[in-house]
Amino acid sequence: MEYSEFPARIDHTVLGPDTTRSDVYRVLDEAEEYGMNACIPHCYVAEAAEYAPSVRLVTVVGFPHGQTATETKVQAATSAVASGADEIDVVANIGRLKHGEDEAVRDELNEVVAAVSERIKVIVETALLTGEERDRLSELAVEADVDYLKTSTGFASDGATIPDVEAMSEYLPVKASGGIGSYENAREFVEAGAERIGASSGEKIAAEFRESAGQ
Repeated sequence: MEYSEFPARIDHTVLGPDTTRSDVYRVLDEAEEYGMNACIPHCYVAEAAEYAPSVRLVTVVGFPHGQTATETKVQAATSAVASGADEIDVVANIGRLKHGEDEAVRDELNEVVAAVSERIKVIVETALLTGEERDRLSELAVEADVDYLKTSTGFASDGATIPDVEAMSEYLPVKASGGIGSYENAREFVEAGAERIGASSGEKIAAEFRESAGQ
């Protein structure tokens, strides 16, 4: 893989509850240096778009639990895009899925997709699901015309796993996120089928790849 290709797969992430504007600017600087995307809180999107217009901006909706009302998710997605977001990572309503309310889950995702033209990734939160539930949610995402599946928020008991990425990639492109801290680890997920990597260690991953590529 050429050096210029791999960093563009990375969503360099800062989403903690104590994230400051300085944290966001640091991530944007690092993303710009290596050619990564940046995944940041919604409240900083407008400032980020002005500060680093060349960086592809990803933000989250319904984060981290996914149980905000559908109209709130739709409004948040449209607001984020209007502020400058290029992609939206929306958390699915896992509680409704577990209760068998598949139609409600699908319809909510479809409303978010219909509200904006930008790429939508659905956060599945695999650590909270059985394999059957993960696959059901993946199928619902396909039916809702979602663009990507994402493994995790990073706030559950576990993050991305190779088996989950392999299974989910049978449905849609996958963003592996949660617990990926090195280039070697990221490469394993790409080889398992991940198209994107979400990581707070994005700078470390990109630097290690640059070193491995002799750049």
